[in-house]
Amino acid sequence: MATIEVLGVSHAYELTAPTSSPYALVFVHGWLNSRAYWQPVVKRLSVDFQCLSYDLRGFGESKPKGKSDFNREQPAVTLKQNNLSFFTYYVDSYYTPYAYACDLVALLEQLNINKAWLIGHSLGGTIALWSASQMSERVKGVICINSGGGIYLKEAFEQFRNAGQKLLQIRPKWLSQMPLIDLIFARDSVARPLERYWARQRVIDFVSADPEAALGTLFDSTTEEEVNRLPQLVSELKQPIYFIAGVDDKVMEPKYVKHLASFHPLFQYSGENVIEIPECGHLAMLEQPDKVASEIRKIIAQHS
Repeated sequence: MATIEVLGVSHAYELTAPTSSPYALVFVHGWLNSRAYWQPVVKRLSVDFQCLSYDLRGFGESKPKGKSDFNREQPAVTLKQNNLSFFTYYVDSYYTPYAYACDLVALLEQLNINKAWLIGHSLGGTIALWSASQMSERVKGVICINSGGGIYLKEAFEQFRNAGQKLLQIRPKWLSQMPLIDLIFARDSVARPLERYWARQRVIDFVSADPEAALGTLFDSTTEEEVNRLPQLVSELKQPIYFIAGVDDKVMEPKYVKHLASFHPLFQYSGENVIEIPECGHLAMLEQPDKVASEIRKIIAQHS
């Protein structure tokens, strides 16, 4: 593991050796996860691509926002459609997907990664989409895994936020020491139980996530404004955007993945930017690493 200061905050990351490919693969994890979950896929792809995985600010081994060490200007962001601006907003939180995209932009600049495919899981997919909008020359394309949405269902999102908040309130540090607790995490949100190694990793990341970052990302990524903004964002991206869905994903069901994918020109032209993986829940990179790695290779090959 290496560390690097990004916009005043120490981030943990791993970067594999360069290869003959002109593209680096940049992996962005999801909520209450860490860079560790990409290891099986990175192992399969690092022979052909340089791979960067990192911990989002406040998660894994990256530090949270400090009281005075994180001072970024709050830029305005405007999206356009048919050359007409249809909304402008200001970054007013450290925990929006756009704010995390700012971190990733700075990280790639500091590591001198100039040509990249971004691969994001769940919330990480949204962060990858925002990052692509800010780095059109640097980012060749985006692959979202178990990531979709763009439909705001008020009651459902309120229940999700309430459940998430209660979940965060009952995670004492000693939880990771409870006997057999990993068996619960081995079965949560997946089609088939995970190996206990990964179940224990889920417990560790769940317990160690910074409380402010965990709650902030939960709330700021699920507001009505943020959810409704996603389809508009996807429709404006010029890079190829692909979506990998788990057929048995109950967290981000395939119908919501297809909904978001449908706003991109690739879907409109061919409908082939959505790949569904059978016997797969919400952690595709752990449940089906061979299939995920294979699909990533195919996608990149199509655009090389």
